[in-house]
Amino acid sequence: MRSKDRISYFYDGDVGSVYFGPNHPMKPHRLCMTHHLVLSYKLHDKMEIYRPHKAYPVELAQFHSVDYVDFLHRITPDTQHLFSNELAKYNLGEDCPVFDNLFEFCQIYAGGTIDAARRLNNQLCDIAINWAGGLHHAKKCEASGFCYINDLVLGILELLKYHARVLYIDIDVHHGDGVEEAFYFTDRVMTVSFHKYGDLFFPGTGDVKEMGEKEGKFYAINVPLKDGIDDTSFTRLFKTIISKVVEIYAPGVIVLQCGADSLAGDRLGCFNLSIDGHAECVRFVKKFNLPLLVTGGGGYTKENVARCWAVETGVLLDTELPNEIPENDYIKYFGPDYSLKIPSGHIENLNSKSYLSSIKMQVLENLRCIQHAPSVQMQEVPPDFYIPEFDEDELNPDERINQRTQDKHIQRDDEYYEGDNDHDHHMDDV
Repeated sequence: MRSKDRISYFYDGDVGSVYFGPNHPMKPHRLCMTHHLVLSYKLHDKMEIYRPHKAYPVELAQFHSVDYVDFLHRITPDTQHLFSNELAKYNLGEDCPVFDNLFEFCQIYAGGTIDAARRLNNQLCDIAINWAGGLHHAKKCEASGFCYINDLVLGILELLKYHARVLYIDIDVHHGDGVEEAFYFTDRVMTVSFHKYGDLFFPGTGDVKEMGEKEGKFYAINVPLKDGIDDTSFTRLFKTIISKVVEIYAPGVIVLQCGADSLAGDRLGCFNLSIDGHAECVRFVKKFNLPLLVTGGGGYTKENVARCWAVETGVLLDTELPNEIPENDYIKYFGPDYSLKIPSGHIENLNSKSYLSSIKMQVLENLRCIQHAPSVQMQEVPPDFYIPEFDEDELNPDERINQRTQDKHIQRDDEYYEGDNDHDHHMDDV
């Protein structure tokens, strides 16, 4: 057992200020709400808080195609009407709209996951948290499911520089298709996704029969579930499968995507999980005492998303949070009872014992096909991506450079203030 986990937490208030548009279910404002719960419970006193660097286009192109990254960089709401062919090619539109500061939004959330991976690689922390990350649907050359840049793939690529085997676990209600697809042909990454499957539910992939190909055969694990799964069924299945995966695969590091749309009452979800049930998965993964990168993901009832990720931050810090939410700038969203926990839901559980047993047996059977953890000939580790120095002479004088660009990446003391110096608290609901 480690004596005490060192936790690094990544946050930039700018990430919560973007707006996907009217009636769009994705509300990045939930990230500000989460952060203010973390502050109100004084959890920031127990962690190192960092503002992530904005990922450079060349960093994003470690996975994504250069032309796609370049298009995201250039496109704006005012110019999109000129690029109808490209919008269709890159799947930008209703689900993945072009909005103000889209590219900067991608740079910040991806930068957080990349920075988290690097701190783990350099053994500067044991657990790294980026609730803004976890956008698991984005593909190499296109956006998908509200996701533009796949920060998880970029973070895993970073971890692979130092670790022979990376385990990716996904408890979002939607299948983690973008991450699975990126590593479908390799045994260096095992992907394990627990998700709703069937009834044309997005993205339509994630059958138990999808298990990887070539060198990656048996290294993609899918746990397809039906509507209404509850805490008891979900956590029992999760613990059985994940304990066997860790035993057989022997990963050097774990990436855990904590999409909160698997909670009861989610605007787009269909499960019955309480926050306690969801958080129990996080608690279980933490007990393996492996380096751990934790991200957010989906979650569309934003007050419950904030509750969930605040509780899970507490879990990672071994800190039980009082159920009464302390005063904070977003307290009005948590009424009328202002309590932290939400109960499980009441959707009919269509997951029979026999169905769950058959899924479990198929997954365990596939795991038995892996004789032992794959050995990897580790080459000389490539350097962390070179970050160019800030050179005023080379800056375009027409481009606005704000103070944030020149700030150091570590969070300033005044970021903690919940008063006039807190730049996030002025934000209205989006």
